[in-house]
Amino acid sequence: MFAKSQKAQDLAEDVASESVVKGRSLMRDAWLRFIQNKAAMGCSFVLGMVILFVIIGPLFAVWNHEEIDWATMGDVRGLGYPSIESGHFFGVDDLGRDLFSRTIQATQTSLLVGLIGAAMALCVGTLYGVTAGYFGGRLDTAMMAFVDILLAIPTTLIIILILVVAGKSFITLFLALGAVSWLTMSRIVRGQTLALKSREFIEAARAGGVSDTAIVTRHIVPNLAGVVIVYASILVPDMILAESFISFLGLGISEPNTSLGALIAEGAGTMAYGTLWQLLFPLFFYVTIIITMFFIGDGLRDALDPKDR
Repeated sequence: MFAKSQKAQDLAEDVASESVVKGRSLMRDAWLRFIQNKAAMGCSFVLGMVILFVIIGPLFAVWNHEEIDWATMGDVRGLGYPSIESGHFFGVDDLGRDLFSRTIQATQTSLLVGLIGAAMALCVGTLYGVTAGYFGGRLDTAMMAFVDILLAIPTTLIIILILVVAGKSFITLFLALGAVSWLTMSRIVRGQTLALKSREFIEAARAGGVSDTAIVTRHIVPNLAGVVIVYASILVPDMILAESFISFLGLGISEPNTSLGALIAEGAGTMAYGTLWQLLFPLFFYVTIIITMFFIGDGLRDALDPKDR
């Protein structure tokens, strides 16, 4: 009897001292699963190094991205190769401009395009899809018919038309990419909303007199967070790929600004003349960003997938 009493007292002391294992929230559980994914964590570290390079890289740059080294312009192949002594760590381009500074600016531009494009798709696509899926009926039919019409048109053609009509600039490029990036997001969110709105906790909320706005903001959208975050992470490299293709065609960022796609296009055009570094350096950062973002998105999908947990 005394042993049982002592055991109960020890258990009470453990509870009081909070030494008992606590339950974890869904987001904490997803975070623990994500950090256990070695590929995703490794890619996160590499992507962090790329971002750090963009932030602190200008502090080490000797030349400005618009400044021309007239001494190397006449003989880029012989004098414009990568060199620490000259201050051109990545060499120069065909116009004698420092490729190190231009690569920093190009990487910054590509990252901004990917993040802003994904953010626009996240906001517009989620709002559009939730509205269509939750209210349903003729509104859903009309909204999804509009999305189907836009999806029937090649996205590249839409982007090119917007850039040609509105002119080439940062804002126009962001708007052009955002105009097509939300379409698939809206269909995914709409499908998830249709599945959620018939669940028991939604019916209970309606029976309790909760308004439609409160149901959407408190119940529907939080349960969509996992799917939306995963798709948004995968959408970032897609936006970078789209911008790079547009810049490769010469319709993206205009001079003196640049992007990784534009630098790759310039390097591909001059690689036959022995200036291979003009292609390799921007291509390295481009491939690194794309691969790391896909692995991070894959890690988020595994961490947030309720069927896999």
